[in-house]
Order: sequence, then C-alpha cells, then structure tokens
Amino acid sequence: MSLKKIETKVHSGTRLTPEDALTLFESDDIFTIGRLAHKIAYRKNRDRVYFVQNHHINPTNICVNRCKFCAFSRSKGEKGAYALSIKDILDKLRPHNSGLRIPYTEVHIVGGLHPDWPFEFYIEMLREIKKSFPYIHIKAFTAVEIDYFSNISCLNLTHTLKALKNAGLDSIPGGGAEIFNKRVRQKICPEKIDGKKWLHIMGTAHSVGIKSNATMLYGHLESYKHRVEHMLLLRQLQDRTGGFQAFIPLPFHPANTRINGRGYTSGIDDIKTIAIARIFLDNFPHIKAYWIMLGEKIAQLALMFGADDLDGTVVEEKITHSAGALSEQALSRTALVNMISKAGKIPVERDSFYRPLKKWV
Repeated sequence: MSLKKIETKVHSGTRLTPEDALTLFESDDIFTIGRLAHKIAYRKNRDRVYFVQNHHINPTNICVNRCKFCAFSRSKGEKGAYALSIKDILDKLRPHNSGLRIPYTEVHIVGGLHPDWPFEFYIEMLREIKKSFPYIHIKAFTAVEIDYFSNISCLNLTHTLKALKNAGLDSIPGGGAEIFNKRVRQKICPEKIDGKKWLHIMGTAHSVGIKSNATMLYGHLESYKHRVEHMLLLRQLQDRTGGFQAFIPLPFHPANTRINGRGYTSGIDDIKTIAIARIFLDNFPHIKAYWIMLGEKIAQLALMFGADDLDGTVVEEKITHSAGALSEQALSRTALVNMISKAGKIPVERDSFYRPLKKWV
C-alpha cells in the first residue's frame, strides 16, 4: 500500500483525515511511518525529550467498579484490598523515604472509587499535600474519579472541578479514556462513564483552567478503526479547548484481567501506534512513551517514532504492575537521562507544564 499521498500531506503540513490514519495502521511500512512521525516530532520539539521527577501514588484499590480489563481493583474486604491514609500519602512524598536527594516536582494520584470516602477526604488530601509540599505540582484524579466526586458531593461538574482546583489540584492525568467506541467499552468496562462523558469532563476542566492529558488503551478488543475514531474525538476536543498537553497510548496488559484470549501487544504495534498518534494528532504538543507500560527498551525506541516524553521517575506504580507489567517500578533521573541520550536525543527535565528545568547537552 503506497503512502505517497500521506507523505505529501505531512511534508506540506496538511492535516490527515481519519481515512489516512486508518491507511497508516493497515500499512506494514513501519519505516516510512516512523520517518514521518519523527519529522513531525522534530518540527514541534526538535531533538528534546522530556521527563519529570514524579511520584505515582494510588491511594486505594478498593473500587465500586470492577472493570474487566483492570487487575488492580478490589472490593471492600477482599484479600489484597488497601486504603492509604492522608498521613501515609504525605510520608510517601518525603524525599528521604524514597532514597531521592532531589525533591519531586510532581505527584500523580489516581485510584479506585472508594465506597466510603466522602468528597471532603479528597479535598483534605489536596490541601495537606499543598501545605506540606507547596513546590509539588498535583496531577490527580481521572475523569472517572471526578465524575464520582460530583455524584457523592451533590455538586455539579463545574463546581466539583473548581473545589478541587481551589484545594490544590493543578492538572488532571488522562486515564479512564480507555477506548471510546460504545460496543467495545460496554464489553471491557460497562460500569465506567462513557466516552462522551469523559470528553465532556475534560472539556469542562479545560474551561476552568485545568490542563490535562489524554490516553487510549489499545490491544484488547478494539480494531484499528476504533483507535482512529478515538483519536479523532480527542483531536476535535483539542481544536475547541487547547487543554490537552500530551497524548499517551497505553498498551493493554492481560495478566490477572477478565479479558480472555489477549496476549501482550507487539513492539511493532506499540511503536506504530505512537507514530500514527504523532502524525494524526497534529494539535497535541507532546506524545508520551509511557515506559511503565511499554517497557524501557520499546519506550526508548519510540523516541525515534514520534514520542518526545518518557513521563518520569514514577517511583511507585501499582495499577499496570497488577496486570503483569514487565518494567521496573521506578527509574532514577540518571537512568532516564541515559535512555534519552543513547537514543541520540537531548534530555530535558521539565515541570508539569513542560517548562524546562534542566537540559543535558
């Protein structure tokens, strides 16, 4: 299948159609796809590749939803269920408890929908983190969690988001998007909010001044067409709000889930999906190769296929590792700098809004 017409569009800066994106997914010409993605990444960010010193915290795995693709969640009282106190969370953020001499600049907080925690618990969590660590950017709560907060607080969505922002919320991660197609979503996470509501929550967050990321879970029951539809809806929302900072394709991990007959994604599928995202999502500033889910080597390779961000140190990640992630649970700043440098790129430590803090030349 010839990609000449698509190459011409990329070179001229013409926006790709959904049909173009589907053509790329159906093509085996991974080298041309990668070259085009690399060209766009260079156009947007030169040879810079970003990372952040962050700490992931999952406050609880107890959840009122039990999505089939999720190996992390537990029911209340089930073996392995846990819930952290606010003191536990604060203790995790103290640099001496992690072995880091350099303080984190970001905390990433997502977890289950706990049936007993009131909205005030989350407000207090944010306030206490800001009080104890005013220099830490709080990126917290998926759109699914925010919808849940709105329900338990009896506040509308805008007031819920403003309350979180006033308590210390700085930005929102992109989780919970999974795949927007209704039929597939009904099979893998029927209890979760639908794609339309996820997009509405993100759009509302952007309208009150809260930036976010966006994700797509792939490699389960979806088709290439569903991936393109998903990215198209994200691109359309970004056209309206400009509030997304990064797109993060997330490969499905099958271990301990209830989705049968699916293995791990291939490395080819991973780098192709990242590359096509970079080509198709022309209004997204950054494409993230999330090393936790891709593994360090595929994430490093993705830097040649359109990705310009590796996420960060992470330190403690439970959700993906519950589903059989083969990566480490943390990487040091030195390790991230080496990964980026050995890919021929310039490592840039960033803050949560992609402002450079330190560059290795």
